[in-house]
Amino acid sequence: MKSSFPAMFTAAVLLLSGLAPCRALAQQQRFSVNPDASSVAFKLSGSAHDTEGTFHVKSGAVDFDRSAAKISGLVVVSAGSGNTGNGPRDERMWGEVLEISKFADISFAPKSYQGTIAASGDSTIQVSGIFTVHGDAHELTVPMQIHIEGGRCTAKTHFVVPYVKWGMKDPSIFILKVAKEVDVDLTLTGQLAQ
Repeated sequence: MKSSFPAMFTAAVLLLSGLAPCRALAQQQRFSVNPDASSVAFKLSGSAHDTEGTFHVKSGAVDFDRSAAKISGLVVVSAGSGNTGNGPRDERMWGEVLEISKFADISFAPKSYQGTIAASGDSTIQVSGIFTVHGDAHELTVPMQIHIEGGRCTAKTHFVVPYVKWGMKDPSIFILKVAKEVDVDLTLTGQLAQ
């Protein structure tokens, strides 16, 4: 009786080579952001009091490959959605600082990341990309905490925007002084698909 080992070996190699592209494809995923479940919170320190507020996420989709550490996409925030709960202050922010009539959107386009994104559970990575605000693009690297559970994903980060250094107006008036940098907390929630 002839050994069937060569035939079995060949079949196994063919089977594994056929599965390899499927496994590679499984590493590539799209994170579609749900704007209504996402948030942008900011805090601007001041001499009299701190100013806190929010912005609305307009849209977002990020493609990433866990096997090659590749990432691309775009997250867009509406500059005119900035809200601190104080009408005159918000109008000054929209008109004088952000100039929303000229620059309606704030965006982040990820270009690369360092670290490992787990297929499920928690991961921490460093994401580098282009942050565009007030019409100017700036290179930015942010720490990102990611939680994946089934087809649901949440990504959170905290970063600082040196808005005066980046060419925006300092809203300080008289003895009411504010910081030249603003703290931002971004939470993106959405669905994963392959």
